[in-house]
Amino acid sequence: MDRETFTATIGAFQARKPFKPFTVALVDGDRYEVDRPNVLALGDGAAVLLAPGNVPVFFDHEGVSQVIGDLSGRGAEAS
Repeated sequence: MDRETFTATIGAFQARKPFKPFTVALVDGDRYEVDRPNVLALGDGAAVLLAPGNVPVFFDHEGVSQVIGDLSGRGAEAS
């Protein structure tokens, strides 16, 4: 995923009001659910997520294959 799409997409999911969980899918097949807006820090094409147990997960725009959730209210996926 390019840097601009990564930042815009994850930022839009993170800023939804009310917040709804979304999933970040990595190119290696790993998936991480973002269940609260404050467990993800985003900046300069990279992010860190506090996964369950407060385990930090680092990923960048090149490692993300898609962000799964509904931004439109129609059940669509963003990728």
